[in-house]
Amino acid sequence: MINKELEVFNEIAKALLTDEVENPISEVIPPNELHGKLSIELNEDAIPDPVFEKALKEIILKTPKTSSKLFFNQLFGGRQPKAVLGELLSVLLNNSMYTYKVGGPQVGVEKEIIKKSGELIEYGDNFGGTFAAGGSMSNFMAILMARDRADKGAIDKGVTKPLTAYTSAASHYSIPKNAAFAGIGRDQVRYIPTDKHGRMIPAELGKAIKEDIEAGNLPFFINATAGTTVLGAFDQIEAIADISEAHNIWLHVDGAYCGSVIFSEKYRHLIAGVNRANSFNYNAHKMLGVPLSCSVLLVKDKGDLYKSFSKEAAYLYQTDHEFDEFNLGKTSLQCGRRNDALKLWTLWKSVGRKGLGEVVNQQFHLADVTRDYLRANADKYSLYSFDDSISVCFNYKGVDPKELCTRLYEDNELLVGFGSFNGETFVRFVTINANNTDKEILNFFKVLEKTAEKMVKEQLVEV
Repeated sequence: MINKELEVFNEIAKALLTDEVENPISEVIPPNELHGKLSIELNEDAIPDPVFEKALKEIILKTPKTSSKLFFNQLFGGRQPKAVLGELLSVLLNNSMYTYKVGGPQVGVEKEIIKKSGELIEYGDNFGGTFAAGGSMSNFMAILMARDRADKGAIDKGVTKPLTAYTSAASHYSIPKNAAFAGIGRDQVRYIPTDKHGRMIPAELGKAIKEDIEAGNLPFFINATAGTTVLGAFDQIEAIADISEAHNIWLHVDGAYCGSVIFSEKYRHLIAGVNRANSFNYNAHKMLGVPLSCSVLLVKDKGDLYKSFSKEAAYLYQTDHEFDEFNLGKTSLQCGRRNDALKLWTLWKSVGRKGLGEVVNQQFHLADVTRDYLRANADKYSLYSFDDSISVCFNYKGVDPKELCTRLYEDNELLVGFGSFNGETFVRFVTINANNTDKEILNFFKVLEKTAEKMVKEQLVEV
């Protein structure tokens, strides 16, 4: 029976939520001190439940709290309660999503999310989709489908042509990794220059494609980004789609970070033209606050999913041949696959598409509040960001951003990261936790400024 463990879970969960308020930043434990401060070691024999529960609770409370009001470090954060409910239930159910026989109604849940998501981006009548283990994996599946369309013998014989892929210089690092995994080669990825906002320059893309064609290469994949990792920029999809269509090249829009703007009537224009892309993905565990991981991949022609990922397996697909589309393993990269759909469904079902749009809108509002503060205090700050982005990049009084972020972390004050663009390094402040309010934004700066001034007084930096 699991009743005892559920009681332990409730006890530790309550302690965590309380500690999240009282100690929003967990004590930083250096890696070499973990075994000395926490009972991490594994045993030969069983231990008493009270000892086990104490060790577990201590580890949980010392883990970084990604839903606290002082966590601004990554491209995710916060907690949507209805989504957490769906996650907990999916863990208890423990379905694998490869066949309808073992997934049952949960397959319907996933297919409904795919259906409604495809409708939101106006993908027509023949689209399909799947859930992947994160944005990097979604991008990998997209590059595989593009490869298999351009080099039809690649599935059986391996890559037979000198394929070239294109992505902006500010895009996610998974693109060259995936080119290697797909047998294309990292050297076959062309990094297209960006403008001052970090957006791919379409004219430079067209130039690079022309040069590759003249050199005897076969351009096969263009990756546009909806929310670059550092600046949060949106590539100009319409202009890029013109180029991809002119050369018959697969266009993928990596919306892992900010593709969830599809739910917002106010900000959906930032990905205008996405309906022209061959594939598109968004991570609900980022802008929508769903627990990790929850990555949706949409494909304009579902036939591409089947061509690249379907493989018969008599030991697995044993029923429901009349409804083969409910055997999700035939359109997935994985075989065994956890149920990542239910947590998004519980949130979407409870608040509706408009509620998801409000979650997205709140993040842009918080970014506006942040930029307004920086502009109002221009004597203290240098702002490197622009409107319509939820990544706000800035520096304080010439204080080294790397030292500042490290000091805030080591002093258990708050978690925020730094980034670089065009040779400039700065604090990268991400307003992705929609549970925050204006108050939390202003408190962030209060904490940051206190530490920065302390660093100046200690003469750790030049002023």
